[in-house]
Amino acid sequence: MIKAYVFPGQGAQFVGMGKDLYDHFSKAKDMFKKANSILKFKITDVMFEGTDEDLRQTKVTQPAIFLHSVILASMLEDFDPTMVAGHSLGEFSALVANKVLTFEDGLRLVSKRAMAMQKACEAQPGTMAAVVGMEDAAIESVCASIKDAVVVPANYNCPGQLVISGSVEGVAAASEKLKEAGAKRVVPLSVGGAFHSPLMEPARVELAEAIKETTFNQGICPIYQNVTGQSVNDPEIIKKNLIAQLTSPVLWTQTMSNILANGVRTVIEVGPGTVLQGLFRKMDRSLELSSAAV
Repeated sequence: MIKAYVFPGQGAQFVGMGKDLYDHFSKAKDMFKKANSILKFKITDVMFEGTDEDLRQTKVTQPAIFLHSVILASMLEDFDPTMVAGHSLGEFSALVANKVLTFEDGLRLVSKRAMAMQKACEAQPGTMAAVVGMEDAAIESVCASIKDAVVVPANYNCPGQLVISGSVEGVAAASEKLKEAGAKRVVPLSVGGAFHSPLMEPARVELAEAIKETTFNQGICPIYQNVTGQSVNDPEIIKKNLIAQLTSPVLWTQTMSNILANGVRTVIEVGPGTVLQGLFRKMDRSLELSSAAV
């Protein structure tokens, strides 16, 4: 059977995530303990018993979602992907599940990514907003028309839903123009900065060094990457795309279209939440969608 396993990104977190795995499976407990050691703080305390605010810190959120997804994938007896994909941060989870990266290297890269993004956010504040009910081309045109501030399309989530990102001034100006141009809704997002925009360039440079020094192996199946929406097998191309991801838009709509064009009827989401299942459902309501479970 042709199966796509997909891995969620930032925003899917919730307090208590992964605790059932920790409590019931010795392998999972060992992996969580190893993560505490690598990260040099007890992320399990925040994941299992912290507050929503604690968990929303980028330095915690990203490794927490990664850990939940990767450890869950490692526990699946029938994990037999034809292809994998991950939304933004989820791409790192997919690469570990796909054996391109080891668990340890994947966690180190995710932690480095989170810290670098946090620094970039503090150096140059930014924000994001979800635009609903408008054609992608019209949103792209509005963003391009803002000349005195930074604002770009950041997440192509599904037809009729695109997230814009940039400076506070740029997103505010574009939001007003988009409402005037007929967007059904423009919803400000509660995020720490302008992810997948040029404002993440300092983080991209920092992460690039870490990625270049990390071993990437041949995967067990293709991965569909965010920056192209296309399937990739070559570890060197995977590296290049992963570096570009921080300042490039997440082409998730295109990723889903390409996955479905390859005959996929079964999509399994691995990690917290059901956001990606909802996006796939908007593409095709007849798909077999589920959350991974052990």
